[in-house]
Amino acid sequence: MSQPLRVLVIGDPYMPVAAYAGALASLGDATVTTVQIPDITTVPARTDSERRLAEYVGDPADVVRAAAGQDVLIVHGAPVSSEVLDAGPLRLVCCARGGPVNVDVAAATERRIPVVNTPGKNAEAVAELTIAFALLLARAVPRASRYLLDRGSLAESVFEGSEFFGYEAASLTLGLVGLGQVGRAVATRARALGFTLLGYDPLPDAVADGVGMVPLDTLLERSDIVSLHARATPGNRHMFSRAQFARMRRGAYFINTARESLVDEVALRIALEQGTLGGAALDVLERPPAGSRHPLLSAPNVFATPHIGGATAETLARGAQRAVAAVASLQAGQVPEHVVNPQVLHAGRALA
Repeated sequence: MSQPLRVLVIGDPYMPVAAYAGALASLGDATVTTVQIPDITTVPARTDSERRLAEYVGDPADVVRAAAGQDVLIVHGAPVSSEVLDAGPLRLVCCARGGPVNVDVAAATERRIPVVNTPGKNAEAVAELTIAFALLLARAVPRASRYLLDRGSLAESVFEGSEFFGYEAASLTLGLVGLGQVGRAVATRARALGFTLLGYDPLPDAVADGVGMVPLDTLLERSDIVSLHARATPGNRHMFSRAQFARMRRGAYFINTARESLVDEVALRIALEQGTLGGAALDVLERPPAGSRHPLLSAPNVFATPHIGGATAETLARGAQRAVAAVASLQAGQVPEHVVNPQVLHAGRALA
């Protein structure tokens, strides 16, 4: 009889061990060990492999010690370096996030260890936040709220609302840049509200029901609200810069719930200050220099949140379920879904 799988789950402050509890119950006789990273402290990288990691929390050395003798490693934000991969020796790494940037995938590939991610786990949550942003901007809610807070008292009559006339969804065109899982989820919700929808995606087969696919320049020129949903790549840094904002309708709104690297924030600030754009709602911003305040936070026509797009209980549950489902596939001798380095599957080692 084969040995039960030895599974190590490392929780972090964003996705704690408790988030995996329900999903882990499905693993039957697997031996599950859990470790909780207590805070968001990040120990600086010591090795070449650790320097290739991004957005991790904790100390890689602690993960190395915990991974010794384990078959499977499930993480969200814990660092998975080549040293961690060698400590097992591991047969599978599951990263409960869309982009496994805290995993040295190249090192895993060299060792023929499959790495699984959980793409789209936050699509529903990000889509809902995007729709909230679109409605807040269309109805001038951020500006009206700021007015009331600065004024210091409740509005005294209905006539004060005349300063904050907005628009209803059915009168507006919403342009979606990127029709992946998030973009399509936004389209579904926006269509129900009556928005006219335009879409752009560099992939020719990217479509969504009720979305008119057009070139990017056409989308910018015709949209009242432009919402960014592209996946960040080395080739599309600052895909929204001065030229793109200049093509947008004067007074149009801009939403970014994707990645901060996609936007030239200096160009965005200029477009807002000059009135080219009527406002922006941003869930992601470049990190300012230590001790300084991000300049866009002080702009009167900007509404910003601290990267809460995927911050829902349901997002965590989906991430845990999909990560644990990959382990269950390994138990059954099957190929897990969402392997980011599928070339290792042909080697026949990890799933043997």
